Amino acid sequence: MKLLDFNYSLPKNRIAQYPAGERDSSRLLVVNRKRGKIDHRLFRDITGYLHPGDVLVLNDTRVIPARIYGAKPTGGKVEILLIKEELPNTWEALVKGIIQGRVILKEGLTASVSRFNGTARVKFEGNIQNSLKRIGVMPLPPYIKRQSAPSDTERYQTVYAKKDGAIAAPTAGLHFTAELLERIEQKGVTVKKLTLHVGYGTFKPVQANDIKKHEMDEELYEIPGATADAINRAKSEGSRVIAVGTTVTRALEASAGQNSGSGVRAGKGRASIFIYPGYSFRVADALITNFHLPKSTTMMLTSAFSGLTLLKKAYFEALDKNYRFYSYGDAMLII
Repeated sequence: MKLLDFNYSLPKNRIAQYPAGERDSSRLLVVNRKRGKIDHRLFRDITGYLHPGDVLVLNDTRVIPARIYGAKPTGGKVEILLIKEELPNTWEALVKGIIQGRVILKEGLTASVSRFNGTARVKFEGNIQNSLKRIGVMPLPPYIKRQSAPSDTERYQTVYAKKDGAIAAPTAGLHFTAELLERIEQKGVTVKKLTLHVGYGTFKPVQANDIKKHEMDEELYEIPGATADAINRAKSEGSRVIAVGTTVTRALEASAGQNSGSGVRAGKGRASIFIYPGYSFRVADALITNFHLPKSTTMMLTSAFSGLTLLKKAYFEALDKNYRFYSYGDAMLII
């Protein structure tokens, strides 16, 4: 398939710059794959589409304050987005404002920047882990055209976030509240968690016109034993596994692929799986997700699940009905 197959036009004013007033008050577009039918609800209405015996799988990664601002010795501004820790105090990063050289940070910290494989290597002269929560800010995506605010520390994080390591939020989970999750469990749905630390691979642009030539960066994931057991039991009993987000989907499908398709396996792994139309899902039976950027790998995964024609129909209807798009936008449920 070609990259342009996944393109669509989105007015800038439809990109959500702030989250909904209440997490579960965001809108929910429900896509029924078998019937080709689309319904419009609020996210809190999702309980009506869940059944006893379902397993709802969440990603409990926690976003770190990965964006750091500094300056060159000459005074020019520098922006660093941490991607992955390579060695203690040495990170792969995206850097604006300097090609290479020394950067002056807050709290007396300094860093040296060098280029490496299209990104940058940043070596901090001091313990960055001890200072990151004080000098770093939440790494809002570039299409949110404002500075990170104190409220983003809470709202660009799921209510069940637990394990530090992500540089972007698993945004499908932002709509859940603790109360909503409690109501879901009371309905007889099993709620389980895994961890996939969202990295650069999730939003790395696709450059190849033939999308099959795109290579995903690896992201670390971990599936607890209780989560694997619940998923494998549901699959054997004919119950549904509902993936909350593309990161959960990638972790589950990567695990199943490494386990010869015979269920998921507990433990740690590396997900470099690239899912696009034509892929046969082994684990996920339903998907909760947001509306994604044109030509992105997340849109490709979602279209693999729903079918590209039906996904575009849903997107165009969402545009017609004034849904809010991207990370702080509204949600979809594909069943």
